[in-house]
Amino acid sequence: MARHKLEYIWLDGYKPTQSLRSKVLIRDDFSGKVEDAPEWCFDGSSTGQAEGGSSDCLLKPVFVCPDPTTKNGFLVMNEVLNADRTPHESNGRATIDDDDADFWFGFEQEYTLWDIEINSPLGFPAAGYFPPPQGPFYCSVGAEFAVGRDIVDEHTDACIEAGLNIEGTNAEVMKGQWEYQIFAKGAAEAGDQIWVARYILEKIGEKHGVRINLHPKPIKGDWNGSGMHANFSNGPMREKGDKQIFVDICEEFGKFIPEHISVYGASNDERLTGEHETQSIEKYSYGVSDRGASIRIPISTEQDGWVGRLEDRRTASNADPYKVAARIIKTVKSALK
Repeated sequence: MARHKLEYIWLDGYKPTQSLRSKVLIRDDFSGKVEDAPEWCFDGSSTGQAEGGSSDCLLKPVFVCPDPTTKNGFLVMNEVLNADRTPHESNGRATIDDDDADFWFGFEQEYTLWDIEINSPLGFPAAGYFPPPQGPFYCSVGAEFAVGRDIVDEHTDACIEAGLNIEGTNAEVMKGQWEYQIFAKGAAEAGDQIWVARYILEKIGEKHGVRINLHPKPIKGDWNGSGMHANFSNGPMREKGDKQIFVDICEEFGKFIPEHISVYGASNDERLTGEHETQSIEKYSYGVSDRGASIRIPISTEQDGWVGRLEDRRTASNADPYKVAARIIKTVKSALK
């Protein structure tokens, strides 16, 4: 008989940005299948999700993968339900009302490795000190420019071992800032994979004594913020070769700016300033190969005969991918109806 550690993961009720929570359940001979992971409960009064007099909230498993950080372990992603089994108001996954697997998502998750001793990005060695202006740090190598690569490499290997669809990593434009990319089909699967990848990164950060900072503008001033650029496509975008489809979708996104911004992450106004490869949060634009636009049409989409994807560059690093993907599906379908 084998004993397994099932680490149950969920999102708490903190506002405006939720945090990850977890606790471990020991089970004998667990199959590794989500349908064999039992529902569990937790004290919602300690996570901002219930009152003390009626504090039980339920954990409903929705995604399981091997836990690459421990022996005989599994990571179990959960939805949070109320005691009556209705979705809790903090349950972003429950906002997906059209989980169409024809939609493919590629999220570019940026983050900053944060030195908790001096409360600054890793590589900013003292309060008030700033490295050279950004420029040499993007896709950099060498100890002067690239810091935290051991954490990044460990996270990449762990995601592969867990079976997540990680597609790449790179150092970003600010010192201590990195990115990884996750690909998945359907809103729920994309959200599950991003949240589990975030959780694995948090656990690895614990081991190294480094915080994973998802604030969209962790350092004020002349530094890029952190986003989670949302690449997306559906069948007509990938197959028809029709420029008008992409124009119609981009125009439709312009009709629902508040609806998108409302789920694209807290404090995003600090990042979307119109500088540092962003369009202002007050404006909306799209263009081919334009990293200063709200939505970039990749040059490959145009060169391949208008077959491919779009990239919404407004999404912040701390956004809930469940809500982002759900909103994108709704707007694209509105454009193509």
